[in-house]
Amino acid sequence: MDSLFAKADAIRPVSKRRKTDKDDRRSKPSGSKQTEGGHDKTLNSVAHHTALPPSLRPSSPPPEGVKKYNHIANPKLRTQLTRQSNLAARQKALLKDAELLLTEDAGMIEVEGELEKTWRVSQSEVTQAAGQEAAKGRKEWVLDGGPYRSRYTRNGRHLAIVGKKGHVATFDWQTGTMHSELQLGETCRDITFLHDHSHYAVAQKKYVFIYDRDGVELHRLKSHIEPTRLEFLPYHWLLASVGNSGWLKYQDTSTGKVVTEHRTKLGACTTMAQNQHNAVIHLGHQNGTVTLWTPNLPHPAVRLLAHLGPVVGLSVDPSTGGRYMATSGQDGSVKVWDCRNWKGAVREWKTRGGGAELEWSQKGVLAVATGGSVNTYAKPAIQASFTGSVQPPLYLTHPIPHRPLVSVRFCPFQDILTVGHAAGLSSILVPGAGEPNFDSTEADPFENKRARREREVKTLLDKIQPDAITLDPEFVGSLAPEPKLTTAVNDKTDLTFARLPRLERLRVSGKADETEDGADAGAAEGSDGEAQPARTSKAEKEKKKMRGKNKSLKRYLRKQRKNVIDPKAVAVREKLEKQRAERKKAIAIARGEAEPRKPSALDRFRRPT
Repeated sequence: MDSLFAKADAIRPVSKRRKTDKDDRRSKPSGSKQTEGGHDKTLNSVAHHTALPPSLRPSSPPPEGVKKYNHIANPKLRTQLTRQSNLAARQKALLKDAELLLTEDAGMIEVEGELEKTWRVSQSEVTQAAGQEAAKGRKEWVLDGGPYRSRYTRNGRHLAIVGKKGHVATFDWQTGTMHSELQLGETCRDITFLHDHSHYAVAQKKYVFIYDRDGVELHRLKSHIEPTRLEFLPYHWLLASVGNSGWLKYQDTSTGKVVTEHRTKLGACTTMAQNQHNAVIHLGHQNGTVTLWTPNLPHPAVRLLAHLGPVVGLSVDPSTGGRYMATSGQDGSVKVWDCRNWKGAVREWKTRGGGAELEWSQKGVLAVATGGSVNTYAKPAIQASFTGSVQPPLYLTHPIPHRPLVSVRFCPFQDILTVGHAAGLSSILVPGAGEPNFDSTEADPFENKRARREREVKTLLDKIQPDAITLDPEFVGSLAPEPKLTTAVNDKTDLTFARLPRLERLRVSGKADETEDGADAGAAEGSDGEAQPARTSKAEKEKKKMRGKNKSLKRYLRKQRKNVIDPKAVAVREKLEKQRAERKKAIAIARGEAEPRKPSALDRFRRPT
């Protein structure tokens, strides 16, 4: 019977196409065993669906310098930690090999000789030398609702513009896809995207309004009155606004609640920027003061007198982790500050045409728009200390006759600078301004709809609380320093530091005079060896002083008449005597003069006192 089933080959699948020699060679594994009737069908059927377990597969040797865990007794934990160390070491080695592509100085304009200058290169020459795809960033938008302000998303793919007369539009500038276009018919001062391009906020005449991607009005934030500038904190989901009333307000866009409101007490404010490194809001005021605000402080964390006139431009450098800040005044002066010491301006120079708009790029290029032109300055000239007020060397310049120039925005991950003016917007190419290597987990210019949804949910789950915003973000998560003063003598009693004798407090704080006891001992004996009356030590004098005059119990006893026996007063006196005895006993135990009472089995029958 077995031979009949074998000849019938009942478990073999039915093949509808003709079998060829190619199929035989493909199904035959290397080193397979041949039988008289052809291939071994049992071996071939199992070989395609089997594999060695990971523990038996040959692996590359671990890198050198991997931490060993031979001191751990648990073999399972030791194996797990060793495997994690080997994996981390291999990842670091692969990352070091991949650093070949992360060039730092690539993309900047280079000249051949000292006589040639980069600022002499015009935009037409840059466009001709750039690639076909990069040249698309050089655009001119002629619009009638100006002057215009612009804002990019974090990945640099979408652009939002707003005109002072009420023209609002959002679109994908690379493909030219229009998302929404509105004619609000009232004064609009600023615009910003929220967590992505699906929602954006507009600072209108009286309130802040939130719209979706299609331009449908979703919310009207009545608490933000007469806003002038808007900023969105992506890691905290906070919408910050400042207006003519002088109030800085934080709105949580995930819950819809107002987190905090700060009264600046410095009048109307029209200049605001955020430090992307620590999420601190920088405000420039009309009296020349620059203030730094956090949601958890009712007063400014830093107050700086930057200019003698109104501050009209403000920006923070993201390439250095928020270490440098640039400000511009109404008098045309531009100053670069070091946010680590605030001792003075690192660099200062004058510009033509009055107040200037400022913006830092991802690679540290500073754009200054003033008068009828926009100038760009590159590192390290603008960050090097210089005592004089000489203008740093120019990197690029471009004339724009459409005054006034009200905004400058660098496109993330692109070498594009968008300038808003009275006749619309102008985009120019600034080689080396954008970050060429992006992190797809933070901001992906090529993300699709599914990736956007996943990133939105992830950022909402990882939202940071507003209380974590500080000037020094490294403080969060660090260990607290050990206290210098303890709360007891040698940590043996429960006495607080304030109730210890003065000598003990000095000994605990490390200020006690060690020779004080020796001097008293020497003074106890006279010159002829006879015992002399010992002088009263400072500790004994402190004990004799009456303490706690204002204690409630003692104040109650002083008010009682001495010739009247009051049961309540007697009970209070007994309680004070008991507490005094307990304190003396605790001090004696701490000094080693007495031994603590040992517990007994009969303590359970004692009456509680």
